[in-house]
Amino acid sequence: MLTNVLAWALKKLAQLIILRYRPGIIGVTGSVGKTSTKLAIAAVIGPSRRTRFSKGNLNNELGLPLAIVGDFSENEVKIVSRDTPEGEKKIGKSLFWIKVILTGVMNLIRRNNDYPEILVLEYGSDKPDDIKNLLEIARPNISVITAVGEIPVHVEFFAGPDELAKEKSRLIEQLPSAGFAILNHDDETVMDLKGRTRAHIFTFGFQKGSELRLTGFRNKVESGKPVGVSFRMEYGGGSVPVEINGVFGKVQAYASGAAAAVGLIFGINLIKIAESLKAYRPAPSRMELVAGAKQTTIINDSYNASPLSMHAALDVLRDLPAKRKIAVLGDMLELGEYSMEAHGRVGRIAAQVVDFLFTVGKGGKIIAEAAVKKGFSKKRIKSFDSADEAVDEVEKAIKKGDIILVKGSHAMELEKIAEAIKQM
Repeated sequence: MLTNVLAWALKKLAQLIILRYRPGIIGVTGSVGKTSTKLAIAAVIGPSRRTRFSKGNLNNELGLPLAIVGDFSENEVKIVSRDTPEGEKKIGKSLFWIKVILTGVMNLIRRNNDYPEILVLEYGSDKPDDIKNLLEIARPNISVITAVGEIPVHVEFFAGPDELAKEKSRLIEQLPSAGFAILNHDDETVMDLKGRTRAHIFTFGFQKGSELRLTGFRNKVESGKPVGVSFRMEYGGGSVPVEINGVFGKVQAYASGAAAAVGLIFGINLIKIAESLKAYRPAPSRMELVAGAKQTTIINDSYNASPLSMHAALDVLRDLPAKRKIAVLGDMLELGEYSMEAHGRVGRIAAQVVDFLFTVGKGGKIIAEAAVKKGFSKKRIKSFDSADEAVDEVEKAIKKGDIILVKGSHAMELEKIAEAIKQM
């Protein structure tokens, strides 16, 4: 009951603040890469426009209006995010929500000359009508659909992948005719949605036909250690190199491509866009490269997992040099009837990439079984029911020069394993 009242109050405050300040709104949705794309967009347009983006993973009926109401710190936002379990830090949460309401009211009573010109907001869709409800709060002028894939995350709560894609298409359906729909040209499901908008369409991707085309991608390695990514962006006959340190995988190039499309719409040239992207960094626990014990390297991608992002993470692991490649893989949740197929596919890919495989959860056992059927040795697989059970065995197994991918859905708590390896 209290949550419903809070959601209603936040919604009304956010709607009124939008009416008062009339900021430009950039909306981002997709089954993978939303947060990375949001941060890349902020890196590109932030130097020239007063910009605010939604913090953390707050992309629901509480999180989205929160970003509209005020610029709260990462630590404050963490208190009310999924990182803080329900029932914990009740006093801190109560004080924070009081601060939020007071901030919203003050922004309405007294004009804030520092209010953002541009809001970059993440639109999540865990269940039907989620995006529809968020659009009642704030309708974008520019909308980005990052990627959906054949089996998107959260499909369990929809009739099927097509229904989930249709829900995400709401973000471009309600664009004004003068708006822009920025679409991933490499994702067939995304491109099938292009007929649902009257706005201008701007595409990005690696395939021919993309308006902003990405080429020459590679994960950079120096002195035997991974350091970042490099690629080129081509648009309108021009081409510029892009180098970003501390990020890995094509998902970062896609995020940069979407951000570059937004920058071009704002009249920023490719050279300035490439310079601005040097400051881009992914959110914690999303393809984050960190040093581990015994001179190992950890790819910490433990924040969340979908079939598309799991395949991308294994591609990165395949591409990077190491004495041994170890994967710690957990369940991909909310896939419904597609769960067995999706986890099986991950297992078959892992069998061709890794030297040792740890799995966590029921879906993890399906990954392990599929890897064995693909010819992977049972002796090089260990499966566990929880992250807590796996920690000691992973610590014992790692050796100098290993690279360890840690990835699974947030509820699997695989960040405990990444943290344990780091602090050994």
